[in-house]
Amino acid sequence: MKKLIQVPYIDQTRKYPTGCESVSAVMLLHYLGISISVDEFIRTYLKKEPMELREGRLHGPDPFRCFAGSPYDSESFGCYPPVIVEALNRVLTEWETGKKAVDISGMPMEELLTQFIDKNIPVIFWASIDLKETIAGPEWLLSDGTVFSWISNEHCMLLVGYDDKCYYFNDPWQNHGCVGCPRELVEQRHREQREMAAVVVD
Repeated sequence: MKKLIQVPYIDQTRKYPTGCESVSAVMLLHYLGISISVDEFIRTYLKKEPMELREGRLHGPDPFRCFAGSPYDSESFGCYPPVIVEALNRVLTEWETGKKAVDISGMPMEELLTQFIDKNIPVIFWASIDLKETIAGPEWLLSDGTVFSWISNEHCMLLVGYDDKCYYFNDPWQNHGCVGCPRELVEQRHREQREMAAVVVD
């Protein structure tokens, strides 16, 4: 059995080196018929805060609250589902779609497939870039003084299908296009990135 949702593809590599979350979100919006550009999404809807080096310590925002750095900067980090969900919901409201974005982090893979992919609903999905090993760190100080630990090689793709051996993603990195990735490795990297995911539903 093979299931594959046809979703317009966007490459992030040249213009948005750390913009995988925004590019994945915009691919989903295009699939829904919302003709917004990645630049417009980043500029108008995505919450961002810069990283700063002060007295030898890295300071930055909580990626659950806003993008750490800039999607245009290869040295920046990224963001997590609540940030993308908030940005998507602003777009969906303005376009009067009647749809909403939801953070579904922690949902088992089989449920992602039966509840969403089987119903032609792509899933914004966090794993690692080229499914490389994830690396703990770096760490930085949040504004309240607590230490946040990033999980490096973080990457966001759009889950669009599956078969018995692979999950299929619109992977915005290096113009990969729609790629099949081994199920077991995908699941491992997804677990290592806090099983983060988001969808848009009616």
